[in-house]
Amino acid sequence: MTEDVRWLSSAEQRAWRAYLRSHRMLWVALDQQLQRESGMPHAYYLILVALSECPDRTSSMTDLAGMAGTSPSALSHAIGKLEAQGWVSRCRSSGNARVVLATLTDAGFAALAEAAPGHVSEVRGRIFDRLSPEQVEQLREICESIAGDDPAWP
Repeated sequence: MTEDVRWLSSAEQRAWRAYLRSHRMLWVALDQQLQRESGMPHAYYLILVALSECPDRTSSMTDLAGMAGTSPSALSHAIGKLEAQGWVSRCRSSGNARVVLATLTDAGFAALAEAAPGHVSEVRGRIFDRLSPEQVEQLREICESIAGDDPAWP
């Protein structure tokens, strides 16, 4: 079976490892910044952002899991924590009782608005200030190629 494997070339291996290292370092840095300055993990910030971009700041839990790039069970746990903070509320859909809706509260929107400047500053310093405009365009193109048209991701 191993003879059918298309092993990575030296160049591909270096690119893969550089990607993994940069991804991990970026995620840790963003998580630490948000925890330090806003008391929330990066994953929770992404959920609040996703809800803030929905009509009426409301989404079904199923759709929200896709938008936030997390599993339904991890999302349910996170929403429970965000509910306890008063940043999100949950209720059953009036049109379909099987559907649970999550809504970003005014307090949650305020927490997001307070966290956003520090987060954007960290993103800018860790990524965009280090790249030329041409590299920013290349980064977008590369990431879009990697993401493709996978229907599991919005």
